[in-house]
Amino acid sequence: MTGARLVVLMTCHNRVDRTLNCLGSLAGQQDASLHGLDVVLVDAGSTDGTREAVREQFPDVKVIERGPDLFWNGGMRVALAHAYETDPDLYLWLNDDVQLDPDAISKLTSNHCELRESVEAPAIVVGSTRDPATGKLTYGGVTRPDRFRPLHYELVHPGDVPRPAETMNGNCVLVPRDVVSRIGSLAAAYTHGMGDYDYGHRARRAGCEIWVVPGTIGTCARNPPPSPAASVAEHRRRAVSPTGGLPPTEWRTFARRWAGPLWPIYAVSPYLRRFARWVTAR
Repeated sequence: MTGARLVVLMTCHNRVDRTLNCLGSLAGQQDASLHGLDVVLVDAGSTDGTREAVREQFPDVKVIERGPDLFWNGGMRVALAHAYETDPDLYLWLNDDVQLDPDAISKLTSNHCELRESVEAPAIVVGSTRDPATGKLTYGGVTRPDRFRPLHYELVHPGDVPRPAETMNGNCVLVPRDVVSRIGSLAAAYTHGMGDYDYGHRARRAGCEIWVVPGTIGTCARNPPPSPAASVAEHRRRAVSPTGGLPPTEWRTFARRWAGPLWPIYAVSPYLRRFARWVTAR
């Protein structure tokens, strides 16, 4: 897509160093096929000087200020709504804790171009990330290998050619205009997590495809799980927290949409497993 316009969508909250490092790795990208690369960053009420630092070091980044209750899914909805008005060819979802390899954008866009020629359906292109210390795969495209566990997802390990996925983590995802035109924005039903998985499922239901590019596109450490030795009150708080947990109303919505007719059983099972792990640890 010679002359394509790409808009990078990001949201952040109180991790200024990671945000600046991510933007720095983005600034070092080179892709001659892109006519322009704009960045929209939604700052969700940061109090650590993120907005000021970004505006000083990356003055071309469009910073949109919102409150601290926005979280990832809400922030990305705001960023996408802003970018949608400019009608870009490509939207890149990018978490601010991703450190991109120098050829990451080139890899994503070149695979997008190749897929446009080889598949008939509009295609979302997913970049996989690796742990900065161990090199192990951390985020990317996912699939559901067990039909009896419809809410159990496993990462798609990237190969030498693009590989299909059922949905994806939202850490680094290239979404073309024709996909956005079909299904719109991320669902308002979610605050932080689940919006990315839901988006991928909606895209496939609308006839789109999801492909994982070869190799990895950068580093991103996984979020640490709660300690089994924590108190039951802490486990309860973490279990329903928007970040790292499963807020009951949102998880029920996700299960009802994507777990099939037995969704109530699958909706309650993660909470029971967490309680069982806590009891075992005690």
